[in-house]
Amino acid sequence: MKSDFPNKLKRTKNFVLRVSGIFIIVFFMGSCGKAQKGSSKMMEYDTSPVDKVYTQLDTENSRWFLFSSACRPFGMVNLSPDTQVGGAWGSGYRYKTDTIKGFSHIHGWQISGLSVMPVSISKENKNAIFTDFYSKFSHETERAVPGYHSVELEKYGIKAELTSTKRVGFHRYSFPSEGKPALLFNLNGVLGPCENRNGTLAKINDNVLTGEFEMAPTHRRPKPFKVFFHVEFDSRIDSIIQDERTHNYLVFTNQSEKTVKLKAGISYTSIKNAQKNSTTELNHWDFEKVVEESKEEWNSLLGRIKVRGGTETQQRRFYTDLWHALQGRRIINDVDGSYPDNTGDGLRIGQLPLDVKGKPKFNHYNSDSFWGAQWTLNTLWGLVYPDIKEEFVHSLLQYHKDGGLVPRGPSGGNYTYVMTGASSTPFIISAIQKGIVKDSLRSIYNAVRKNHMPNGIMEKAGYEHNTNLGGGFKHYLEKGFVPYPIPEGKFGGHQDGASLTLEYAYQDWTLAQLAKKLDQEEDYRYFLDRSNNYKLLFDQESGWIRPKDSDGDWMENYDPYLYENGFIEGNGAQCTWFVPHDVKGLAQLMGGLDVAVEKLNTQFQVAEKLDFTSGNSHDVEMHPEYSRVPINYGNQPSIQTAFVFNQLGRPDLTQYWSRKVVDSVFSGLDPSTGYNGDEDQGLMGSLSVLLKIGLFQMNGGTEEDPTYQLGSPIFDEVRIDLHPDYYPGKQFVIRTKNNKEGNWAIENTLLNGEPIQEMAIPHSQIVQGAELMIEFKEN
Repeated sequence: MKSDFPNKLKRTKNFVLRVSGIFIIVFFMGSCGKAQKGSSKMMEYDTSPVDKVYTQLDTENSRWFLFSSACRPFGMVNLSPDTQVGGAWGSGYRYKTDTIKGFSHIHGWQISGLSVMPVSISKENKNAIFTDFYSKFSHETERAVPGYHSVELEKYGIKAELTSTKRVGFHRYSFPSEGKPALLFNLNGVLGPCENRNGTLAKINDNVLTGEFEMAPTHRRPKPFKVFFHVEFDSRIDSIIQDERTHNYLVFTNQSEKTVKLKAGISYTSIKNAQKNSTTELNHWDFEKVVEESKEEWNSLLGRIKVRGGTETQQRRFYTDLWHALQGRRIINDVDGSYPDNTGDGLRIGQLPLDVKGKPKFNHYNSDSFWGAQWTLNTLWGLVYPDIKEEFVHSLLQYHKDGGLVPRGPSGGNYTYVMTGASSTPFIISAIQKGIVKDSLRSIYNAVRKNHMPNGIMEKAGYEHNTNLGGGFKHYLEKGFVPYPIPEGKFGGHQDGASLTLEYAYQDWTLAQLAKKLDQEEDYRYFLDRSNNYKLLFDQESGWIRPKDSDGDWMENYDPYLYENGFIEGNGAQCTWFVPHDVKGLAQLMGGLDVAVEKLNTQFQVAEKLDFTSGNSHDVEMHPEYSRVPINYGNQPSIQTAFVFNQLGRPDLTQYWSRKVVDSVFSGLDPSTGYNGDEDQGLMGSLSVLLKIGLFQMNGGTEEDPTYQLGSPIFDEVRIDLHPDYYPGKQFVIRTKNNKEGNWAIENTLLNGEPIQEMAIPHSQIVQGAELMIEFKEN
């Protein structure tokens, strides 16, 4: 039954909505396809949250780096089966594809490699094994959990088991009694987003192989990138054959050994360091021990947030979301701090600073964009994982030291210029404002500021490697807005002037906050003034942000629901609300708070009919019907909109619509649902976590003493362990009263026993250790 609540825009504290809550209660034990119901409330904390993770979420819509099983948090190695091997999208582990084509170690942003396939050689298959080696498998005999993957290869009767450390893949293969046990090393050929080429393999002794291959350049990663590896077997290597046509290798092991283990250490700097990574992280052959250590490492991170209440399905989806927020972005440095720097004319081996124990002070990362991180990773990592956030900040700054720019999504030790703007600016500034990064603030400011000036990254459109015109930045400086189209021509992706203007204005505002903190008064006023540029594109007549051409004329026949019509991965209706630093200013342009509330509320009502997304997978986002959705929680540009109501004085609508979004978009637990195929290395996983615990930061936590806006938590209790190295308090606890199906509206809110006047609380109070009590209205 639909409520008429969204149509009743009177301000009242006594209104109670009666909603029929519907949940799809399907989850999978391990990785099997057996569905079980999970509707009863979970009243105790789970001591092993990793056991709740469902690794195959959204794998029908998978992209290369989405799936993870035998992997540590942010591990260089992400060892898992590949069922599709071509392309950055629709590749890797695809749930509905029933054929395994190899087990590869690298699944990252624009990087891939070291594919190994166990085979059993017979008279019938030996002549064609290099081209006919794929094997059918069944989910019924598969188990995929964080840190471990097992599956049976039906073609050969081989049981494959995988686990890993951060830089070493650990394999165990059980071969049948008949046939010769062997392993294919497919070092050459297309694998995911790129071609692997020039692969070589050498036998060092009876138990060790070493080798290397090169990842060919891609449209996004413009330079080749080498991988080095060191493979050690627990049994004797009998012989190696190289195929003349594919140039790949078949390695025969001792025929009397039907269980074969191998450890594959990788490095992006040298074979020597690949060996060092392997011997440092894995100097034994105890497979079960590594599986258990991986489980413990995941539990230590997932366990920083403990939830009580909700259904079994809700808890499983929650920890699956949290797990996704801690992966995808990959370590690229070795255990000794060596790392590949590809920002110059040729590859250079850099050295990270070391601590007193000789270990790197931080890790260096390969990463997709931080486009949208202001509403996702900024908040989750900043509160729960400040240690991780600090590492990423230092990694971004290391790229600046090497190449002269803070990147927005580096791959292969180099810039990709993925997406647009200076998306790393809010990420870095939020870490400073929360006290996570405290040193060298002036030099950090100068590094970040460079991206907001001529010759900075704002000049670059998506994947614009050789020019600096596609971002339309000179027009932004001269006119205050980026025109659409950009008159100079096409230089890269996402040259959508209206979105670029909105992004630049918001990012300028965040930079102004750091300038203010550092008493850079002139800069503060300059960037604060630039942050008002969004107003130049607000069209009073239509009521929307509207593109202008280079002469300053409005786009003719403007349709605010037309996809990518001056807007990046969205439409004008969605992107009009991209003013997170000045929501009330935007509302005044619209005619006042009430007008803005009614406008946005109507958008949500329409979007609800399409489940708040533009289809259930990224490849249908441009569908003529789906693309016209006015609010889209399947991509980043409008994922803040439910919390805009808080800024407009209507927290009740934030509570209502954020719950609706959770139920419609982030409640499923099966391979066909999850993130609409667009998880983007933790962005959507962390968004889902934040919606479910009822915390959000509209401006990305970049103001002085950042505030958290409150939503409508779905759990009875949430306990967040605060990191003792960063925050003085022990825990931040959120408790709810009368939290049951249909009760979404908040009646009373207490922080440490005192009522709060607005639905927002400051970071400084939370990190002292705090208790938030939320009482819901009775349905």
